[in-house]
Amino acid sequence: MKSLFDLLKSRTSKDAREGAESALFTTAFASKLGGLKNAVPWDARSVEVGASRLTKSRGSKLLEAVWAQDQYMSHLSQSSIERMERFFAFATVSPNRDLIRQDEYGNFMIVLLSGTIGVDRRQPWGEHLRLAETRPGDILGEMSLLDSGIRFSTCTSLTDCEIAVLSAEAMDEMMAHDAPLAASLIALLARKLSLRLRVVSARLSDNPH
Repeated sequence: MKSLFDLLKSRTSKDAREGAESALFTTAFASKLGGLKNAVPWDARSVEVGASRLTKSRGSKLLEAVWAQDQYMSHLSQSSIERMERFFAFATVSPNRDLIRQDEYGNFMIVLLSGTIGVDRRQPWGEHLRLAETRPGDILGEMSLLDSGIRFSTCTSLTDCEIAVLSAEAMDEMMAHDAPLAASLIALLARKLSLRLRVVSARLSDNPH
């Protein structure tokens, strides 16, 4: 992780002025893991699930509110969140829509702004296990955002939901134009991901085959 932060911080203002774009998230990891060609982008998934556009003003207001209550994301300053909002897409989705599917390659993450999303995993022996039912402020899919790898679980809207979506392309743009902001976001995502993995590991241990 240290080398990643070093790379982020090495992005200079000169790069931004010249319009240089980072390819770290859209190509560097994906090309090594085979996910670039097969990754399902949010643009395609949003059409598939019939997502509707959420106004930027409402989406930004909700994002600020839920992150202000989050143990980790609340460390971001108000100005940092405001700078970050332009890199997100905001949408509404109806119930019973698979926003993320297990075993597919992905390159975007979702922040739940309102509603409930179920997180389920199909075990190798066929059992379907409910890992969690998320609440506003929870983040889904951040692991695949960072490495364009295979999704660990399926995330399905259980109610009408409002969401914020950050794609790998948008993360690259953030790195190119505001590297310190991108570094802060990645550090906080890493902490939240570590906590999530511990919780999921405990949940799976409670349900041995």
